[in-house]
Amino acid sequence: EVRCRRMGEGLVQAEGSLRLSCAATGGTLSSYVVAWFRQFPGTEREFVGALSMNGVTAVYADSVKGRFTISRDDDKNIVHLQMRNLKPGDTAVYFCAATYRNSASRATSGYDYWGQGTQVTVSS
Repeated sequence: EVRCRRMGEGLVQAEGSLRLSCAATGGTLSSYVVAWFRQFPGTEREFVGALSMNGVTAVYADSVKGRFTISRDDDKNIVHLQMRNLKPGDTAVYFCAATYRNSASRATSGYDYWGQGTQVTVSS
């Protein structure tokens, strides 16, 4: 079983950067597709991006493409979400998720394991 845990959180100003991390226990992240989702108040979780098992191929939501990058550190068994040029509209609770199925789904139903949410607040 993979358990994601937060390793970063915070408050950042607009146009700033922040990195979130997802660390696994009980599993090797290179054996999973790892994704990030975010949730705005009163809404369902929305897809941010996902990294394939090869650790190279990533897909992103249009809203974050070019600003967010997902990468994996196999030595530390961690997946990072690097967020740049943050906007107030990025303020949300962010979740990492993982699945053993070799498919980078954009739906929450496509993932088997979820980390606790991390609040990210971007001030204008």
